[in-house]
Amino acid sequence: MLKSVLVFLSLLVALPVYAIDGTALLKQIDRNLTPETYESYRKLINIEPDGKRKEFTLFTVKKGADKMVSLFIAPASEKGRSTLRLGDNMWLYIPNVGKPVRITSLQSVVGGVFNNADILQLDYTAEYNVEKAEETAEGYILFLKAKTKTVAYDRLKIWADKKNVLPTKIECLTEANMLIKTLYFKEVKDFGGGIKRPSVTETDSPLFKGYKSVMIFAGIKKRDFKDEVFTLTFMPNIESLR
Repeated sequence: MLKSVLVFLSLLVALPVYAIDGTALLKQIDRNLTPETYESYRKLINIEPDGKRKEFTLFTVKKGADKMVSLFIAPASEKGRSTLRLGDNMWLYIPNVGKPVRITSLQSVVGGVFNNADILQLDYTAEYNVEKAEETAEGYILFLKAKTKTVAYDRLKIWADKKNVLPTKIECLTEANMLIKTLYFKEVKDFGGGIKRPSVTETDSPLFKGYKSVMIFAGIKKRDFKDEVFTLTFMPNIESLR
């Protein structure tokens, strides 16, 4: 009997332990958050410590891993402005200026805690490599490292649930692991067309104590676009896509 138990235990020890494929998991998170090519309507709300709020409404289209444009449709003072992102490069078009100007990922076209990289978010797999992946009772934790120095955050730590394989929280960190901001993903909603994702993203930062920014998705759906949509010359014409 003892011999049988020892043989059984030795077999258990010999069984391989399968590591989580962090890269495949991150790709799944990307696709669960958004289709590869889509259009969306979002509201961005900046909330100051005294409760004062400023709201913006954006129409956004994305193609592939690294092409995105957004159009401001409210408030009236911002209407007609548009932003374009191609990989690490970003531009802002202001109708009265007439010529797109370069912007950076760490700037913010709306102010508040969200920066341009948050507003024009690419696929995580386009900007980050997975250094480590862990499985917990509730879900997964991914530790990401930026592929280049031009990425807004050197490191990301992503918590994702098992049920939907969607992020619930993301910590944005410096190379020395100092916390820059935290993103909270809330209120998973079925948008139709196989898209089921958080409808609300909130963020706060130890660098902006008392300030909070919120992003609310009002609609998102798969849609194909021509490459010419993602060019500097098309920026004044994004309204024609609506």
